[in-house]
Amino acid sequence: MFLPQNHLQFILEFAIFMQLGVIMFFNIITIPLSMVLFLSLLLTGILALLFGVDTTFLLLPFFSQHEFTHPYGPLAVFGWVTLIASANLLTEVDIKSSSIKSLAIILFVVIAIAGGLMHRSFLLLWIIGFVLGFIIMSKSFRRSYKITPKRIIGVIMAALAGFGILELLAKLLNAPVLSPLLRLTRLEQFALPSIQMVVNGTTIWGHVPSASYWGATSVGSSDGYITLPMSLITLFTLPFPLFSGVLVTKKDMIDYMLPGIFGWAFDFGYGVLILLILWCLVVTLTGFYILRKYRTKRRNGSRRYLGREALLIGALTAFISQAIVGLFIFNRTINGFALVTFLFLSAMVMAHVVTLRTRV
Repeated sequence: MFLPQNHLQFILEFAIFMQLGVIMFFNIITIPLSMVLFLSLLLTGILALLFGVDTTFLLLPFFSQHEFTHPYGPLAVFGWVTLIASANLLTEVDIKSSSIKSLAIILFVVIAIAGGLMHRSFLLLWIIGFVLGFIIMSKSFRRSYKITPKRIIGVIMAALAGFGILELLAKLLNAPVLSPLLRLTRLEQFALPSIQMVVNGTTIWGHVPSASYWGATSVGSSDGYITLPMSLITLFTLPFPLFSGVLVTKKDMIDYMLPGIFGWAFDFGYGVLILLILWCLVVTLTGFYILRKYRTKRRNGSRRYLGREALLIGALTAFISQAIVGLFIFNRTINGFALVTFLFLSAMVMAHVVTLRTRV
């Protein structure tokens, strides 16, 4: 009875089971701040190493890349922001954390450089996560962080400088894969036909079958443009259509060239896209509501939820950042294994609702 019949059903069932699993985890074990600090440091360090090695292979011949920034980029935001939030919470309870913050700065630079060299979309995700994280933490820890024109210009100039350095490296190293301008050229060449295909073929609950690559064999929905990882589908031997091999170029018309709102609308219809956006709003608003509850308890002298507060700050920041980039900039940031990360982060936010009610 639980056997999914298409990609959308599989995604929904996977999301439900993941949510239940995270809720059980939150209610079975104690989550002290020290454990959150250690695990976030470990996660951030491992991802910094993975990104660094993968980017090194990008610059060396005879090595293939795994492009870890797509599936694990939001987890890097989650780990780093949680680490900084944990350090700030230590300061709130009068424990020095300057060494942790110094290490976090080093990890921030390493991940930004390594991830930015691999994918420009990750650089955007990282900057958005950095800004959102500090805005949220400024409210949580009563730190003054005013959004001034000078700071906005500073962030924009830093982003432009990053893209400029990448373009310069692409010229010096004769490595077009590093060039942001090449990405813009490909968008100019392929994005408009992709948008036309989506707009002309999308319906309320799917798409016109003839608009899909599968043609007459298409069922008009869940054709595989939006999927969980192929390894999961083959593991359970599910009879879903899968883009593989040379067919990936057909999927790339949506997955690589368009924001996620186009990919989700085309594969599942405008109805599912609206539901997805509503779910993102529910998760975001719920996260801020629970965060306010945690903050109130902490300021009233309770230290019971410090670890959970740090986790929520990191998960909420990463979820919002991934939703922004995935839905409105780059579909691959919310597709494939990155979709698993997205569902995990939403579960890491929503699980606090149950724990808060059961432990108050």
